[in-house]
Amino acid sequence: MKGEKGGRYLSESAEGEKMPFRRTFLHSSTHKNTNMYRHSYSSSKTIDMTEGSVFLKLVLFSIPLMITNLLQMLYNAADMMVVSLSHEPSAVGAIGMTGAFINLVINVFMGFATGANVMVARHLGAKDGERTSRTMHTAIVMSVGFGLVSMIIGLFISRPVLSLMGAEGKLLDLATTYTFIYFLGVPFVSLVNYLISIFRAKGDTRTPLYILSASGLLNVILNLFFVLVCKMSVEGVALATSISNIVSGVFLLLKLCRDDGPCQFSFKKLCFDRMAFRDILHIGLPAAVQGSLFSISNMLIQSSIIRMNYILTPPGTDFDPVVNGNAAAANLEGFAYTAENTIYQAAISFTSQNAGAKKHKRIYRIMGSCYVIGACVATFFALSLFFLRAPLLSLYGVKAAAQGSAEAIAYNTATTRMLFMFMPYALISYMEIGCGIVRGLGKSLSSTIISLLGACAFRVFWVLVVFDKIETLESIYISYPISWLMTGTVFLIYSLSVLRKAIKKQNTETIEV
Repeated sequence: MKGEKGGRYLSESAEGEKMPFRRTFLHSSTHKNTNMYRHSYSSSKTIDMTEGSVFLKLVLFSIPLMITNLLQMLYNAADMMVVSLSHEPSAVGAIGMTGAFINLVINVFMGFATGANVMVARHLGAKDGERTSRTMHTAIVMSVGFGLVSMIIGLFISRPVLSLMGAEGKLLDLATTYTFIYFLGVPFVSLVNYLISIFRAKGDTRTPLYILSASGLLNVILNLFFVLVCKMSVEGVALATSISNIVSGVFLLLKLCRDDGPCQFSFKKLCFDRMAFRDILHIGLPAAVQGSLFSISNMLIQSSIIRMNYILTPPGTDFDPVVNGNAAAANLEGFAYTAENTIYQAAISFTSQNAGAKKHKRIYRIMGSCYVIGACVATFFALSLFFLRAPLLSLYGVKAAAQGSAEAIAYNTATTRMLFMFMPYALISYMEIGCGIVRGLGKSLSSTIISLLGACAFRVFWVLVVFDKIETLESIYISYPISWLMTGTVFLIYSLSVLRKAIKKQNTETIEV
């Protein structure tokens, strides 16, 4: 998790600059806790983000995290690939259309997980062991609480919301079944995300890789068992997902119990620290609001996709081609997004720790490295997926066919989405990394406002005004790269301004001391 407010105690940095350093560690002796930190950072699985080569450490941090996230995406994609083998022709589309709604609910605790990430990383950077421990344990209590609330909300509003999005008939029934079972496992989804954020905040991206890889493999096995052996459909893949999340949560928690640093988990230390809660809320609430409102805009776009489905679908078609094609392309896009989003997560962690250590000048190097790495990663994955679209889409049951047929409509929908969004995909990295830098600097509210105006509000305006007059798939998809470019530019300008002010303030304080 990333930090917001660091200590105000002064110490000398390796670069000769004054930086915050707090010596109150877990109510123990200074000597004991200093050794604890040395041991923690000397671990082969953790990375000290405040020292050494920025570019190299970003790569070392990002590769295991990227592999973890891509494997998780692969396992999630397996849900749709396996369900395409079931007896339900609209199963792929049904799962695909639930994404925006599910994210609307779970993005609340995901936002607070970001807040916890920021705060834990900030306290680690400031070498404040006591606040690190209390923040971590408070975050875990929050994860369970928010997960339970999200579960209850999701169970009650699933069907009416999906109906408002335009789903009806069999598509609505399948989507409702999937979301109902999925939300039963949401408390563990919440716990897993908070725990991963804790590992990421302390520079350990390998432990989540090992545990999530194993649970993801379990997910695939259960998918095949429930769908092919038990003859289930969307309910089978939802059940498999819930079980694998339970397994992930248990093993991640057990691993934290064995940690020998300030992030060690103990049931006896579980607490609700008001200061930690306030700090997490300060960072996490804007992120939660941002995620939820983005989901609302995506739900509106999904409604437009459903609208196009009814316009383009030939009479008598037994499945929904536009919904299915869009869902398949969106799921493939998830691989490119997951890869580039890794650099966004790295930007938050590295910026937070260095902000906590008062090494603001180092953040310039973090920004430059993240922009370069992010653009390369986003472009590579997006273009690779686009040029391999035919065989990849066929895994979802979406294939080229005779013009005018429902199958051709599904394939053309998928290709159109990939063309308009994959070609300029470096722009999404430009936007997300800018957002990560701003959030890591502790300006979560500003980050939210910029994102909501530049991307969310713009897309809503686009759908209500432009798409209402030009009812084509192209008019829907082009709104994404335009919003990425505008929002990313504002983030870049704002982050540079914040850094200049922070450095100026730090220099003034140093002179006064």
